[in-house]
Amino acid sequence: MNQLIQLIKEKKATIIDVRSQLEFDQEHFPGALHIPLEKVQDEAINIGQMPKPIVVYCRSGNRSGMAAGILAQNGINEVYNGGGLYDMLHILNN
Repeated sequence: MNQLIQLIKEKKATIIDVRSQLEFDQEHFPGALHIPLEKVQDEAINIGQMPKPIVVYCRSGNRSGMAAGILAQNGINEVYNGGGLYDMLHILNN
């Protein structure tokens, strides 16, 4: 996990926000891509081609957990549930 935290801090991970458009517009992790949970299945092929590791997050970690599961079912490795937005921001600021 420490290695993942380091990759996030060094901006060497693909960060995906799976919350709604409204939530994303209000606040999001710097540099995060926005792919709402309901579009993750349709975008799985494109997401699979993004630089690894891939870290998904939402508000609490629930939707990002579902997104990570969808991506794993599509054969995408190195996908991690980053939890909630504030968990991710805490990583960035520490």
